[in-house]
Amino acid sequence: MKRFKKWGASLISVSLLVLMTTACGGGATNTSSQPAPSQPGDAAPSTDAAKPTYNFKLAHITPPTHMWHLAAEKFRDELDQRSGGRMKLEIYPSSQLGTEADMVQQIASGSVDFGFITAAYLSSRAPSYAAWLAPYAFKDLDEANKARKEEVSKKILGTLEEQGLIGLDYFFAGQRVMLFKDKEVLKPEDMVGLKLRVPPSPPLTDFYKSAGAATEGLPLPEVYSAVQTGVIDGMDMDLDAAISNKYYEVVKYGAVTNHMVWPAVAMASKVNFDKMPEEDKQIIREAIDAAANFSATTRAGQEEEFKKTLSDNGMKIYEIDSKLFEPYMKQFDEKYGPTDPLIKEFLDTFRK
Repeated sequence: MKRFKKWGASLISVSLLVLMTTACGGGATNTSSQPAPSQPGDAAPSTDAAKPTYNFKLAHITPPTHMWHLAAEKFRDELDQRSGGRMKLEIYPSSQLGTEADMVQQIASGSVDFGFITAAYLSSRAPSYAAWLAPYAFKDLDEANKARKEEVSKKILGTLEEQGLIGLDYFFAGQRVMLFKDKEVLKPEDMVGLKLRVPPSPPLTDFYKSAGAATEGLPLPEVYSAVQTGVIDGMDMDLDAAISNKYYEVVKYGAVTNHMVWPAVAMASKVNFDKMPEEDKQIIREAIDAAANFSATTRAGQEEEFKKTLSDNGMKIYEIDSKLFEPYMKQFDEKYGPTDPLIKEFLDTFRK
């Protein structure tokens, strides 16, 4: 009898424990320690407890009409579709979150999840990015877009991890051209004494200084007023930005030199990216790849359209023979090739 009472008491205790566990939600639990979803890029439990949802932020420097913004919108749509609506993306164009230096700091800290940051700026932080600024390394955007898949290009992306960043891919916004306010430059020597806006990157400033020009590293939002007021005599730019920023209103001449490709590096916050399940990381990689292909192929087909638009708005558009720049190509290779093994590998891979 005593044994029966003891067995009955144990059964009651177990039943009570089961009831208490059920009342507290003792099914599958989400053990994530991530903060609330109101914070950018942080994951929160979705209705499907096994899969988190995300509210991402992405920042870049160009206006909403520029190809990089259109590519950001493509990335947003791809994320939404591929994740079944679990991944949302808010885009901050036109340097709304500060300079590129500010954006990189925010991405590294995790307050911003993604950024499209120019290789020109990154070359001042990670020297191997100077490789992408080699004069006349590629014939056109199609060649450059293929080059982003090569092993050396992936190695260069990998150099960002030590800065708390994940290099994901490259986005192209045309090739670089030269815009001049009042002077028609027909050869490199015609730039002697001119003050030109050049993105603050050692390879770019070296390229122009070797031709005798002075350089100013102005942020993109300041360029229009600087050329309008005569602070600068022209700029290194791409045709897309020349249109989206209406530089045709303040410059008369456009030399379509196509002397460099112009990639932005699509990057992610390492601290946020590393917290994600591998399945979600793969969704991001695939969405970025789709957006990068969209950017390059769309932009490659717009060259003649953009030149016509600028001509129709009063600019004189012309070309300068690339052979005139061969001495400057050689100077770049001799100066930068020995400084970094990845730059040398890049030049050996793509110089034809």
